[in-house]
Amino acid sequence: MAFTFAAFCYMLALLLTAALIFFAIWHLVLPEYLIHFFFCVMFFCAAEWLTLCLNLPLLAYHVWRYMSRPVMSCPGLYDPTTIMNADILAYCQKEGWCKLAFYLLSFFYYLYGYVEAVSSDRRAAQHGSV
Repeated sequence: MAFTFAAFCYMLALLLTAALIFFAIWHLVLPEYLIHFFFCVMFFCAAEWLTLCLNLPLLAYHVWRYMSRPVMSCPGLYDPTTIMNADILAYCQKEGWCKLAFYLLSFFYYLYGYVEAVSSDRRAAQHGSV
């Protein structure tokens, strides 16, 4: 009897944790997409063609992913009734790791560009050709 109650509480805690995580992350989908779109517009305005071309595939994926989202009453990407399916959960986890790798590589690329721009400005200032 005690084991059954403990197992029931454990399963209930797992479901509640999954629901809480779901309701915490679904609000972050649209801001992520809008910020990425804003960065692409800024790269276009600054004529950073290489950086824009590196970001366009992810932007296209974001548009496709949002257009093919489950039909729900509110904007979002993850349907709480299907997110616990193992295949959907595995797909979303792979998607998350790939996006994390892309954002991490992008961060170091942007950091390199920033350091290069600052060092070239510093070299130009030292030679008096500002």
